Amino acid sequence: MPSLLGIDSGLTVTKAVIFDIDGTPIAVARRRVTQLIPRPRFVERDMHELWTATAEAIREAIALSGRPANDIQAVAATAHGDGIYVLDQSQKPLGNGIVSLDSRAGDIVDQWMKNKVAEEAIELTGQVPHVSAPSALLAWMRDHEPERFRRIGHIMSCKDWLRFCLTGTVGTDRTEASTSFTNVRTQDYSEDALRLFGLQALVGTLPPAARSDEIVGRITADAARLTGLVEGTPVAAGLHDVTASALGAGGYADGVVAVIAGTYSINETLSSEPHVDRRWFCRNGIAPGVWNSMSISPASSANYEWFIEKLCAGDWARCDAEGTSIHALLAPEVDAAFERPSPVLFHPYLYGSPYGASASASFFGLGGWHDRGDMLRAVLEGIAFNHRIHVDALRDGFAFTEARLAGGVSRNPAVVQMFADVLAMPVTVTGTDEAAAWGAALCAGAGAGIYADPQSASTTEKQGRTCRPNPVRSADYEKRYRLFLEIAETMKPLWPKIAGLAQESTADAAV
Repeated sequence: MPSLLGIDSGLTVTKAVIFDIDGTPIAVARRRVTQLIPRPRFVERDMHELWTATAEAIREAIALSGRPANDIQAVAATAHGDGIYVLDQSQKPLGNGIVSLDSRAGDIVDQWMKNKVAEEAIELTGQVPHVSAPSALLAWMRDHEPERFRRIGHIMSCKDWLRFCLTGTVGTDRTEASTSFTNVRTQDYSEDALRLFGLQALVGTLPPAARSDEIVGRITADAARLTGLVEGTPVAAGLHDVTASALGAGGYADGVVAVIAGTYSINETLSSEPHVDRRWFCRNGIAPGVWNSMSISPASSANYEWFIEKLCAGDWARCDAEGTSIHALLAPEVDAAFERPSPVLFHPYLYGSPYGASASASFFGLGGWHDRGDMLRAVLEGIAFNHRIHVDALRDGFAFTEARLAGGVSRNPAVVQMFADVLAMPVTVTGTDEAAAWGAALCAGAGAGIYADPQSASTTEKQGRTCRPNPVRSADYEKRYRLFLEIAETMKPLWPKIAGLAQESTADAAV
């Protein structure tokens, strides 16, 4: 029976998912990847560990499928976008990969905002540079690690590193190529972009860009030995996880906004011409002549996962030992909290925000009589409110009437209804928990000739139920959302002062 392998490497977990060609997941295997934080604002991972973990997940998924590896017709990967993974001229990793939660380049981006580089960047590249953009991280490397910068032979993204490990070929795809260095109108690399950021020395290190569904290599003998895949299996170029998630969730279409509640708050929609605005990134779509506009921030379900890890550790360990779900355990508490009035609000800015790098997370309105369910409700509402900031921005530039929701928090029907009420539009939740991996697999299938193109394999039958907004609850959420925004505006001048306390403490400790 023919099948496809989609690899989805997120910020903490790398997954291998084998699908039937109708999109049914056959087997899923996961491995955690160590997140390295050597100092504040530095978030990295060991590139060799990432490959080893991914290879193990592939081998396990093949075993779990109960099918021979030669059933797999093609492979493609998606992974966290932005960040940077660099190789030297002999194609060896130059230090750790830097992931998209990293914010070490904040001072460089702040300077670009002041000296007009940002204004020129949005006109040329279609996006304002941000702290985890390849442009910012490479500029930081140039200024702080000049020897490492000098030795760069190839720059790539996370999924491009996995492609290299699978095939031995260096390259990227159109969606990933547009994260910093393409002209937004021609959709091709621009030396002017490199010069703008002071990175013209890297002109020869940009990876060649293919279509996401183009076969760019085949499984090598070494990769076959480590993964259990058949040597020679075709590998497609793959794509940025933002686009992969929308594609796999059925939200990569005109008139739809894809809302992906993952580590990042991802909100995106398509257009047939470029629309440039400071509130979103205008990047390449899968095919030439298509643009994918995405309004994002690192402020979504990572907050929920943090709450579980830090404040529900005992229950989580017990569920893990019993083979049950912590999410199922917490669902009744969350559902009960949604049914009672609550003044508790939460800003979900543990790792970043639309308000700049200095913003931080906070509970407001919390009293001693509130319980864990009230706090979880506030966390989930805060996540939805942050998504709405981005969706509202996109509404100003694009026409869409419905949303497709994917991400772990969407498993709870009460949360899906809450998103519909907060966004005040119908929300359809995807029927698969593996939207990004399925998006990658669709590209693999198109490359192998199974589908005419990645969008032609209908996912309609894979969608879950559609929730329509409740007018009464939408009106209530409108009040809560406006207060959420008002508090954030009040906090804007205070957040840098709060962040400064940590710097003062560090300085005092050094004395």
